[in-house]
Amino acid sequence: MAEEFKEGLEDVIAAKTQLSFIDGKRGILEYRGYNINDLAKYSDFEEVTYLLWYGRLPNKKELQDFSKKLRSERKIDAGVIKILKICPKNIDAMDALRTSISYLAQCDKDLNNNSQEANIRKGIRITAKFPTIVAAFHRTKNGKKVIPPNPKLSHGANFLYMLHGKIPNEIEAKAMEADFLLTAEHELNASTFTARITVSTLSDLHSAVCSGIGALKGPLHGGARAEVYKMLDNVKSPDRAETYIKGLIDKGQKIMGFGHRVYKYYDPRALIFREIARQLAQNAKDSRWYDISLKIEETVVKELVEKKGKPIYPNVDFYTGAVYKYLKIPPELSTAIFAIGRIAGWVAHCLEQYSDNRLIRPLALYAGPHDQEYIPIEKR
Repeated sequence: MAEEFKEGLEDVIAAKTQLSFIDGKRGILEYRGYNINDLAKYSDFEEVTYLLWYGRLPNKKELQDFSKKLRSERKIDAGVIKILKICPKNIDAMDALRTSISYLAQCDKDLNNNSQEANIRKGIRITAKFPTIVAAFHRTKNGKKVIPPNPKLSHGANFLYMLHGKIPNEIEAKAMEADFLLTAEHELNASTFTARITVSTLSDLHSAVCSGIGALKGPLHGGARAEVYKMLDNVKSPDRAETYIKGLIDKGQKIMGFGHRVYKYYDPRALIFREIARQLAQNAKDSRWYDISLKIEETVVKELVEKKGKPIYPNVDFYTGAVYKYLKIPPELSTAIFAIGRIAGWVAHCLEQYSDNRLIRPLALYAGPHDQEYIPIEKR
């Protein structure tokens, strides 16, 4: 058994899925066979969610009906608002999101119905409310009035509207939409695997989502985005980037937003985010954050890839730092925003697990002592 042990389950196949395909050596990501570059260029979050849940792209009528259902479920009731207002002001938005979903579970008429139809209904309600909860928490935390959702706006545009109180321009709206789309699904990442483990016990969808939120919160998963944001603040200007990054490398410290367990080449999502950051910089007529990011990437590639041969390239998190700077999104919301996109994948994986379920229960390699003699407490 010892030779079969893989630290962190690295390279261990733990499930079969039709949801996404990753070729880490060539930098390829597909959702149900569709290349992420094509989806980012031509699709949107609502259509991608339909694709993940139903297994195919919708026709025009199907997408209209699905979008209408999603947009009709965006509102949160007074109970959720009350919870958000009594939450301590210093907690992470992920904690507020998790608590809100636990409350919503108790109010959901389909809570203990695990049929495919009921789980899709629950998935629609949860997915639609995620952005509203995150925006409402941020505004209540800062003493601002909660802004109700606008059903005429896209998923991305509506979130920015609820967050800032004004309708974003087209470039900003597309950037936010792309963010949700690009993070919607990514095979058996830690939070998705956690959600699948939960539903493998035949627990309910809300419990699985809460499990996913807990796993995504960690700094080695979704929490990396906030660290990238902080790094940009620490660097301050492009001319300081090289010295700053070399300092981290010399100290053996991790550079947030670089490297990936699966990708041994450039994360394809990072390339798309880089272009989004460029467009936002151009739109804002301020290239500072984009230029800092480029210089950081240039330094990392030169020092670690070219000089040391390490395959450490930007991952999905890196250019979100600049993107969020331009969208005026505070760092404390970055992980919760990741969850707004990833909920589509969590629900899809839960539906897939329910449809062909077996309890996920791996083995552990025992590394402790044997044949210990029990000593009565009075003799210890």
